[in-house]
Amino acid sequence: MENKNHPGVYIPPPLLYIATFFLAILLHKFAPFGGDFFYTATSRRIGFIVMIIGFLFIFPAIRQFFKTKNTLITIKPANSLQTKGVYALSRNPMYLSLLFFYTGLSFIFGNFWNLILLPLLFFAVQEYVIKREEKYLGHRFGQFYLDYKQKVRRWL
Repeated sequence: MENKNHPGVYIPPPLLYIATFFLAILLHKFAPFGGDFFYTATSRRIGFIVMIIGFLFIFPAIRQFFKTKNTLITIKPANSLQTKGVYALSRNPMYLSLLFFYTGLSFIFGNFWNLILLPLLFFAVQEYVIKREEKYLGHRFGQFYLDYKQKVRRWL
């Protein structure tokens, strides 16, 4: 990473969420697991509520990135550190929103495999994406990032 001016995250993070979701569907096809809960109106309502929470994080986060002319592409250098707005609540509101979307869709269309794979997805995003980004941001923005990191939690 010393010679790169980016976090070194070569797999787009949304792809991790999508791949995990479809892996759960595939697992369910070959090894059905769970009951009828996912086919109820209650499950769908929970899913929509969880997805709305995700929208409350994603739109302000993306808007702020565009407003500050920062990049969403993880193999490009960051030109600014986001610390205001939704970034004052979470250092990773986009990944948090994707987690809410994944969970909401799991309740709407999913199966228990979606929820079984959720901790693995969480771990993969944290270890492969977030920790690399944190290391990069520490090098790129120094003490400013370290101070921000002390004030704002990684997820919520």
